[in-house]
Amino acid sequence: MKNDNLETLFKDLHQDFNVEMPNTGHHARFLQKLEAQNALGTLPNSTIKRELWKPITAIAATVILLVALTFALKPHNSVSDLANVSPEMANTQSFFTSVITEKLNTINNEKSPETTLLIKDAMVQMGALEKEYNQLKIDLTESGNDKRVIHAMINNFWNRINLLKEVVATIEGLKTINHNTDEITL
Repeated sequence: MKNDNLETLFKDLHQDFNVEMPNTGHHARFLQKLEAQNALGTLPNSTIKRELWKPITAIAATVILLVALTFALKPHNSVSDLANVSPEMANTQSFFTSVITEKLNTINNEKSPETTLLIKDAMVQMGALEKEYNQLKIDLTESGNDKRVIHAMINNFWNRINLLKEVVATIEGLKTINHNTDEITL
């Protein structure tokens, strides 16, 4: 019964089989081509290309792997600030930051044509102090929380606050002078 099924299957698929015979001399021509390649010691182009890509691909994969491992295993030197030293220093930094933000908001609210130059100069000085603070953060990381660096960072915050206080006081003084001048002219 099983043989009958196989026989009918082969009979049905017989027209799909390639049963043609190659041209006469096909075998001899094929052997000549093989002998010619062996005599020249060459391989077909597709084989050569495949064989060249294998070592190139392996080298590229190795380089990519080395680069990835270098970046993955490289210790990340994150820069520390006062908040990383202790909880008390985190509170100190938070206090100073909030005071500086408050003073900056006060200055920005008082912006006028008379105070523009004063505010611009103050922002340049603040930028210099911020740059100094960023360098101090790097020094803190490298020194391992040296107390002298921590003290310098706190002084930097004080310098920024004092600068902003002076600017606010100067703006208030300008407003008072302008107000008094307006009263005299009336």
